[in-house]
Amino acid sequence: IYTSMSRFDTCFFERYARVSLEKLLDEGFAALLNKDRPDLQSADGRSIGIEVTRAMPESKEAADTMLKEMAGIRPVKSAGVESGDLDSMLASGYGYGLDDGQYVGSREYDYWSLALPMRRIIENKVSKAGNGFYGEFESLALYVFSKDALSDSEVADIMDFTMNLQSENKIRYDFLYLSEINNLNVCDLRSAQMVCHPISRVQRRDFFLASLEH
Repeated sequence: IYTSMSRFDTCFFERYARVSLEKLLDEGFAALLNKDRPDLQSADGRSIGIEVTRAMPESKEAADTMLKEMAGIRPVKSAGVESGDLDSMLASGYGYGLDDGQYVGSREYDYWSLALPMRRIIENKVSKAGNGFYGEFESLALYVFSKDALSDSEVADIMDFTMNLQSENKIRYDFLYLSEINNLNVCDLRSAQMVCHPISRVQRRDFFLASLEH
């Protein structure tokens, strides 16, 4: 078990977002820098900007609890999982997945369930973007972790809500990424198109571990 809490700093969610975008969408996302305002930026500071919601209660106690729970995970080989590794992962409470691919361990569920209400998150982030808080980028995006599974109609509703909310703003998000446990929904807010990218149980594990190591 990891003992150094440096792996679980406040940038964990930003790293997870970057890893998932790189592996599911485009390798170019790997070059994004983890900064602030917004959280992920291209090296030139103007091409790509992605704000990531860490989606957790606004209290130190909640953050500390999450970090301690996450410290129970063990590194495993990407190419496969030996029986001992699988036993360790399941015992830790983090879900590797059973045959149906839907199993989520109790501690991993706690990690995802820290998401704040979607409406509140988006209203806050759209307001900040519109006020120039994040600056201006050629492409500005919002990456939101969701505690709940989202149906296609719910994703469409969230996309429409975001588009309407920022319709009068000079600075708008071009993309909205809705990250669930098993899916990454990519919403193009310019064309109102959306694509769902499934995240397998193996990918979920690999994204999680990669986010600890970078």
